[in-house]
Amino acid sequence: MKVGFVNIFGKPNAGKSTLMNALLGEKLAIVSSKVQTTRHRIKGILTTADYQLVFSDTPGIIDPKYKLQEKMMASVKSALEDADVALLLVDVKDSWQENEDLFTSLRLKVPSIVVLNKLDLVDTAKLEEAKAFFEGKPYCKKVVTISALSGVNKKTFINHILEFVPVGEPFFEEDQLTDLSTRFFVAELVREKIFDLFSEEIPYHTTVVVTAFEQKQTLIKISADIIVQRETQKGILLGTKGEMIKKLGSLARVDIEKFVDSKVFLGLFVKVRPKWRDSDLFLKEYGYN
Repeated sequence: MKVGFVNIFGKPNAGKSTLMNALLGEKLAIVSSKVQTTRHRIKGILTTADYQLVFSDTPGIIDPKYKLQEKMMASVKSALEDADVALLLVDVKDSWQENEDLFTSLRLKVPSIVVLNKLDLVDTAKLEEAKAFFEGKPYCKKVVTISALSGVNKKTFINHILEFVPVGEPFFEEDQLTDLSTRFFVAELVREKIFDLFSEEIPYHTTVVVTAFEQKQTLIKISADIIVQRETQKGILLGTKGEMIKKLGSLARVDIEKFVDSKVFLGLFVKVRPKWRDSDLFLKEYGYN
């Protein structure tokens, strides 16, 4: 069978997480209209009788300003090193030259497919112009156009990828969807709701750690800490008389119950850890290895 690591790279908010979710047919990676939602390398495994493709959603590539962002870019580096095929995702409305500079800087040694996303937002002439721009680049083996949000023709898209995937033995069991824990995804779903509900600095100064996950007879009891950097941020997350933390918990619980296919009791606790984003100790404790 064909077996390979297919890793997705691009600028923040190009649609990497949406694309991976569409290809898997499952929501593994959280999605937000805000940039830099993805902080980890998230693997999603798609297995059939003919192939096993291990997709990786990676953080949007940025110039890191603090240690958390350095860890994010380290996960991009690891994905660059083990890729068999690279999907280079471009928001077609974005600067093509900026994307070209970024992709050139990656110095990719594997076949790369440039994926022009959001084709529904530009006319045919503009799309053809974009295709012509990237088709001549040294790293580009093929250009594919999609709308990740509206839906991807999965069979056609996978066939484009399989052209460049080697034959081998599968790395994972056929029913395995990811190599990450349920706890990880529960924390991510809470973090997604923080991106949805809060603006400005709050989502970027916050992380979520699941501290307890207990399977009871009729439900799963989950406790999670929401980590912030300042007392003022804690106050914003709690809201007047705790209204915001209740809203956050209610919204997150709905998605978590879908994910674990069980009733859930979710307890959220806000804790202040000054400068956690620049602390090696805290970053390791919170899973940013």
